[in-house]
Amino acid sequence: MRILIAPDKFAGTMSAGEAADAVAAGWLRARPGDTAATLPLADGGPGFTEVLARAKPKAQLRTVDTVDPLGRPIKADYLLDGDTAYIESAAACGLHLLAPEERDPVRTTTYGVGLLIAHAVESGARRVVIGLGGSSTNDAGAGMLTALGCVFRDIAGEPVPYGGGGLISVHGVEGQPRTRGVIFTAATDVDSPLLGPHGATRVFGPQKGADPRAVEALERAVAHFARTLEDTLGLHGAAENPGAGAAGGMGFALFLLGGSRESGARLTCDAVGLDAEIAAADLVITGEGSFDAQSLRGKLAAEVAAGAAAHGKPCLVLAGRSDLDAHPGLAGVYSVTGLLGSAEEAMARPVEGLTSLAEKVAKEWHA
Repeated sequence: MRILIAPDKFAGTMSAGEAADAVAAGWLRARPGDTAATLPLADGGPGFTEVLARAKPKAQLRTVDTVDPLGRPIKADYLLDGDTAYIESAAACGLHLLAPEERDPVRTTTYGVGLLIAHAVESGARRVVIGLGGSSTNDAGAGMLTALGCVFRDIAGEPVPYGGGGLISVHGVEGQPRTRGVIFTAATDVDSPLLGPHGATRVFGPQKGADPRAVEALERAVAHFARTLEDTLGLHGAAENPGAGAAGGMGFALFLLGGSRESGARLTCDAVGLDAEIAAADLVITGEGSFDAQSLRGKLAAEVAAGAAAHGKPCLVLAGRSDLDAHPGLAGVYSVTGLLGSAEEAMARPVEGLTSLAEKVAKEWHA
């Protein structure tokens, strides 16, 4: 059989490429006569530009001096393909850039993402596609807008501090984003609005280090910031748009810049030619770190499974952990946690565990 292995990253343990290689190694250990093609994928979060760079060999990978979520100097890459730039927001504001004790969305900023955008704009990009996901921030894109030329001031006329916590003191905005008429696209599979029980702060704030008290303070701060900007700019309704809450509200800021939203999973799947690869395969395998009911609502696993179904090809999911034992649209769901017996073991031995899981599934698999 020809096996197509097309996973997302296993957040916190493996990149999509490492996960694909682990599955291929395990499968071929059990079935050396099969052929395994690997096709790492991404949904807008970490790995977004890496996946696109593989699919676009003529594109230029640009390395830029920028800052991390706490303002420390780092270098980050973006991809320039003709007049389109692809930026992975997590490269400058990702949670993976911080030690656990440094995670604090009251302080973290998207300023570094703005520096990447500014470089792309000055390099001649006419369209900027920004992958949103895996962020450590909750500043509604204020840092990004500051790097592009906006100045947010408090009632005394002083610049407000960076981070989500400072948004509560924003009284006015000066300057205009220097974007030279660039068209922005927010590539995300998060459809959260900016505010409310399903918004950026209440859903994702705790994952970024916010305790319950900080979550409520951040919600008030972001709501105040959104009202102030919408009133100042006369652009009402952006906060309610699906995807406004992506990457701690960076989607909201991109909508204020006239941007639109596109599925990150669909974008990368189209770029790598997923449909043709599925058509040539006998069996499709996808996977991610944590697989649950949300995974099949527009996320990457759903795109792969839908593509397999359209071609009448069986699709398996191999995940780090899974809340689902089965699903009508899938030929099987398996997890490293189920194989090794605990999440701790799965996290401690991710590559070995996924390789062993793929080997086990290959031995048992029959079409």
